[in-house]
Amino acid sequence: MHIQSKLPAVGTSIFTVMSALATETKAINLGQGFPDYPMNEELISLVNNAMKNGFNQYAPMQGHMPLREVLTEKIESLYHNVINPEKQITITPGGTYAIYTSLTTALQPGDEVIVFEPAYDSYIPNIEINGAVAVRINLQFPEYKIDWNEVRKNITSKTRMIMLNSPHNPTGAVLQENDINELRSIVNGTNIIILSDEVYEHLIFDNIPHQSILRYPDLMERSFVCFSFGKVYHCTGWKLGYCISSPALMSEFRKVHQFNCFSCFTPAQVALSSFLKNKNSYLSLGAFMQERRDHFQSLMKQTKFTPLPSYGSYFQLYKYNNISDETDKDFAIRITKEYGVATIPVSAFYQNGTDNKVIRFCFAKKNETLESAVERLIKIK
Repeated sequence: MHIQSKLPAVGTSIFTVMSALATETKAINLGQGFPDYPMNEELISLVNNAMKNGFNQYAPMQGHMPLREVLTEKIESLYHNVINPEKQITITPGGTYAIYTSLTTALQPGDEVIVFEPAYDSYIPNIEINGAVAVRINLQFPEYKIDWNEVRKNITSKTRMIMLNSPHNPTGAVLQENDINELRSIVNGTNIIILSDEVYEHLIFDNIPHQSILRYPDLMERSFVCFSFGKVYHCTGWKLGYCISSPALMSEFRKVHQFNCFSCFTPAQVALSSFLKNKNSYLSLGAFMQERRDHFQSLMKQTKFTPLPSYGSYFQLYKYNNISDETDKDFAIRITKEYGVATIPVSAFYQNGTDNKVIRFCFAKKNETLESAVERLIKIK
């Protein structure tokens, strides 16, 4: 049997490769973005109670209504925007699914989508599988900021969407208010849709306000905004997230969603509908993760690596030009094998393999994990 591949250029992801190598070599895995510490015991207990209390059948296609209602309360409190829980929120099996479904909802063959690289690895394959074209624009190295004049040069009659990600994976960069003003200027009077990946919404540091698209009703009307419970509550294996949009766009989103997964894991939705009523459950997350970032930065001063700023997410990038002139992929593989620490080469986040001699570390780990990893990294030559 033979089929024509819809993604002929796609192979095994670098995350799979590096995690497998970490397992094979018994390396400390600071590559793939998942915590190695326990999630909240109260949330685990709430899921268990939901199962015992009979919440084990299909939830509504749109999601458990009490969860959608508590999300609207959170959004109004944080972003001063009133969202209709019936018409504007859909619970999804993870943030990546929400992104894929948003793209599938909006794109037609031949449409162009502006994507900023380095980019999370699912973006461009998700665009291409829908027959659309990714228009790639490099973030300005080493700050990883958007060059909005470059965006303007790449707007055409075929531009259907601009994809944003803040806090940003893999760089830890965040959007500022001036970025929002530039975005407004560009999309005003157009039919361009925005897809905003905000899965690290609460993992933002140094008292920087998160510039969520939900803050801006004019942008919200043309946007799909995607979130992840797994990323913020340290349970990535749950694969539970949600998408927020205008009523008109969400109606189309649900047409795709209902014939794909239809419904998400009910007990977790029920548990989260209670857990989120405690505002501290999400307001404390930034400080919690910043402690890990700061501890990792302090430890890494003992190494020859040069840090690049991280203002959010699970990640921090480090240059290794003081150590080696190897490609980032070769360097990442070598230090995994020889020194027992797995990372991710940042060239993997560029379709053309742009190599700035930078690797990505995940610091969402126990202190002892980070300390053990840095003990090994100090030895790298």
